[in-house]
Formats: sequence, C-alpha cells, structure tokens
Amino acid sequence: MEATQAALWMVVMLVVLALAFDFMNGFHDAANSIATVVSTGVLRPGQAVLFAAFFNLVAIGVFHLSVAATVGKGIVEPGIVDTHVVFGALVGAITWNLLTWWWGIPSSSSHALIGGIVGAVLAKAGAGHLVAAGIWKTVLFIFLSPLLGFIFGSMMMVAVSWIFRRTTPSRVDRWFRRLQLVSAGAYSLGHGGNDAQKTIGIIWMLLIATGHVAADSKMPPSWVIYACYLAIGLGTMFGGWRIVKTMGQKITKLKPVGGFCAETGGAITLFLATALGVPVSTTHTITGAIVGVGATRRASAVRWGVAGNIVWAWIFTIPAAAFVASIAYWLSLQIF
Repeated sequence: MEATQAALWMVVMLVVLALAFDFMNGFHDAANSIATVVSTGVLRPGQAVLFAAFFNLVAIGVFHLSVAATVGKGIVEPGIVDTHVVFGALVGAITWNLLTWWWGIPSSSSHALIGGIVGAVLAKAGAGHLVAAGIWKTVLFIFLSPLLGFIFGSMMMVAVSWIFRRTTPSRVDRWFRRLQLVSAGAYSLGHGGNDAQKTIGIIWMLLIATGHVAADSKMPPSWVIYACYLAIGLGTMFGGWRIVKTMGQKITKLKPVGGFCAETGGAITLFLATALGVPVSTTHTITGAIVGVGATRRASAVRWGVAGNIVWAWIFTIPAAAFVASIAYWLSLQIF
C-alpha cells in the first residue's frame, strides 16, 4: 500500500515538474511571440504578453495533437520509459532553459526537452531504445526551421516591398502597425500549438509508462491537454525580458513592416511543422525569419556575430541537455 502511494506521489510530482517546464517554456519563449511587436513599438510589453498568452490558449482548439504523439511515442520505445527517465529528461531541459534565459540566449526549449529524453534513455539503456525516425525528424528541423523561416520571411519582405513600392513610408508604417497585430497573433497561435504539445507528449509518456493510460491510447487525458495549454499561456504572460531585447533589436533593426513579414514567415513555418507532427523550435524559426527580413535590405543590416552566438547555442542545446539529464537520471536512482 505504501509503495503504491509512493509511486502515485512520484507521478504527481513529475506532472507538476512537467507543467513547471511548460510554464518556463512559455516564459523563455515569450520573446519569440512578442519581441518584434514590442521592439517596433506596436504594443507595450504588458499588452504584448497578454496578447500572446491569449493566442497560446486559443491554439487548443486549432491544432491536432500530432506533435504530442511524436514526443510521447515517437522518440523512445515506450517500454523503456520509467519515472527516472522522465525525471532526468525534465531536469535536463529545465536546467538548460534556466542557463540560457540567464544569459539572454534564445535557445530552444523544444530541443532541450528532446535532448533531456535522449540523455536519460542513453543513461538507462543505450541508444538502441531510441526511435531513429523521430530523432532524425527532429534533428532535421533544427536546420530546416530557421531555413524555412528565412525563406518565408525574406519572400514576404520582398513581396511587400514590391506591392507598396509607390506608397509613402509613413503610410506603410501606419498600415503595418495594424497588420502586425494579425501576424503576431498568428505566430503566438503557432507557438502555443507546437510548444504546449511537447509537454503534453512527455506527460502522456509518463502516464503510459506508469500504467495510468493504455499504451495504445490515441489521445492523452483531457486534463493533460488543458493543463499544458494553460501553463504555457501563463508562462508567456510573465515573459522572458532578457531574451526580448536580443530577438527584437540585436539581430537587426525592425520596423512594423519587417516585424509583420518575420512573424508571418515564422507562423507559416510553425503551422506546417505542427501539421507534420514535428516538435520544431519556435526560437529557431523566428530567428531565421528575422535574419531573412534583415538580409533583404542588405547583408550588413544583420549582426551576424549575434546570430552566430545564437547558432552555437542551438548546436549545444541537445547534447548539453542530454548530459545534464543523464546525471539527473543517475541521481534519481539514488534518491527515489
């Protein structure tokens, strides 16, 4: 009886830890949704985070749970997952998120979580129990998501520049201050739709591993879905201000028209990835789109040194989170 209660409390603790990661994901990645709309002066910071959080929640009724299925069942063989693996994965992801938030580096919460899962599984059973298709799909989009963001963002900027070539700059600015609300809403919708599902996926994985949900279940419990969307929305409301400045102005100077193009290009990429069930990085996506918008003006408009530092953070995210997760997995065996 005591053993059963202890196991139940372990599951409850891990669900709370997962929701804490989800909250931190929203907090850490708020910059992805609001940096451009704040840096262009279209919305004040307080207005922007409420705006983004609202669309994070609206996403619950828009997207299927394809990304949650990938994380929950498509990264590691379900039979190898236990509470220690989930604990290690979450600690690895949370630790990396805290470090990059403190340094103001826009890294990927998504890939931190994937890295955490990989590291914990490697520590327990080795690489043979990872699902290669899910891993490679995620790794591929480390490169594809910023590239697609770059392409769509730059194409939008070129198209808008041509369409409004005979319009005065003041009128263009006035129009796109309004239109940027549409693009920011779309990007926040994509952010909530893709990122909340990653936490849904790991809680689903935990519930399957502990026998609380059937292994062949098609959907996680409804309370998991609502709790995860609410947690990411609350995290976004508090905003990661250290990263907003990096995303909004340090990479390239943005005007409302550029913010609109970057957010629209990024939103298209997120909608596409979510439809394909890929746990893509919203950070990579919007960074690529911002660089694409800046590069259409001239190459020197982009601060390539800042962009390069961000890329290095991307490269280290999965191995760094995996390393911490493997240590956390070992520690959990000694503690629990």
